[in-house]
Amino acid sequence: MQKHFIQGLKKTASTLFIALGILSCGTAVYAQKSTSASPYSKLGIGQMRLDLLPQTRAMGGISTGLRYLGGTNTMNIANPASYSGFHHTIFDAGLYGNVTQLEKGSAADNTADFAFSHITMGIPLGKAGGIALGLMPFSDVGYSYNNIKTLDTLSYRSTLSGEGGLNKAFIGYGISPFKGFSIGANVSYIFGNLTDISKIEFPYSLGAYNTTQKNIRSFSGASLDYGVQYFKSLGNKLNLTVGYSGSLNNTIKDKSTILITRTQPSLSDVENIATDTSYINEKGSRNINLPLKHNVGFTLAKSNKWLVGADFKYADWSDFQVRQGEQQLGKSYGVAIGGQFTPDPSSIRYLNLVDYRIGFRYDKTQMNINGTDIKDMAITLGMGLPLPSTPYSRAFSKINVSAELGQMGTLSNNLVRERYINFNIGFTLNDKWFSRRNYD
Repeated sequence: MQKHFIQGLKKTASTLFIALGILSCGTAVYAQKSTSASPYSKLGIGQMRLDLLPQTRAMGGISTGLRYLGGTNTMNIANPASYSGFHHTIFDAGLYGNVTQLEKGSAADNTADFAFSHITMGIPLGKAGGIALGLMPFSDVGYSYNNIKTLDTLSYRSTLSGEGGLNKAFIGYGISPFKGFSIGANVSYIFGNLTDISKIEFPYSLGAYNTTQKNIRSFSGASLDYGVQYFKSLGNKLNLTVGYSGSLNNTIKDKSTILITRTQPSLSDVENIATDTSYINEKGSRNINLPLKHNVGFTLAKSNKWLVGADFKYADWSDFQVRQGEQQLGKSYGVAIGGQFTPDPSSIRYLNLVDYRIGFRYDKTQMNINGTDIKDMAITLGMGLPLPSTPYSRAFSKINVSAELGQMGTLSNNLVRERYINFNIGFTLNDKWFSRRNYD
């Protein structure tokens, strides 16, 4: 018995090392650069990263009415009311990546990036509650525009670019005050830097000075989002969950600093040497109101065999503006449908134990450029790959993978079309580090 127990501990330790490996690798990459290469990330605070893990991304992003997945715990940050369903401790960490083709007119470019996507933990608390905490990206900026211009007889290159991203650290609590109903909330701290860079370079004039202006915007502030879920057994092992989640008009602070640098020489094969640098606190700090959001959704599941669901989301960005004089954003809405199927959860054949996921999402974003709404749509796919457990370590762990094959934007009206593949991989560990019976 002792031998089996030691083997169980070794396997549990191995799963933890895998999770920590994913986290350490992802954190190192994520700290270096943004994963966005979208020209549309110039607007607002960049390309928004939703509160979705690989298991929900693979199903089109359905999450508002999601409480359990495959009959077991799942981390669902998008609706904190789901935390009351925790029966075991959950640890989830992962990576995110993308391959994107950008097209405008006859020109095209390809980009690829990957980075840390999330680290989260959920713990059951009391007889009917649960707590969750974690760290994940909130938004990314990564755009670049280049033009060759002429002033009199002097040619110069004008470059506008942006980089950086915002992160979100959160803690949340969910409770079921009575059977069939749960409520919860997340409190988050949003922080990070976004930098707009403007360069004027003279590639054919050795004696000219190049100028770089950086507008470094530091964001920080707290936000609150909340959710409720109603869940009911319909008989014949069918379970229905209906949910709502939303956020307040949360306010974060934006502090801007302008850095201007002149460099010489300007030959492309010679390193530029800074000749002078000036810091200008031109804009100071101001408050920015994040949009009010509403989401509704449902899931219908049959035990741990299959699950289907749908979500509808809405947000009003009309009063949101990061840069003074920037184009005004509008209202956004989106729909998502998806599901999961497990052939035979009691089978001894591995492929019958795998969770197969599919979905679709459509979003009319908050952006309207040249009179054209910017739309984003994708087909989603994924799998939940179970890892082995032992009689002495009943950890039920999975590697969750997802892919989103989508398109954002259009070639009409001189706009950019993005065709992309987003992929996510996450390691999920469910174990009895803490369980409800410890608190009974």
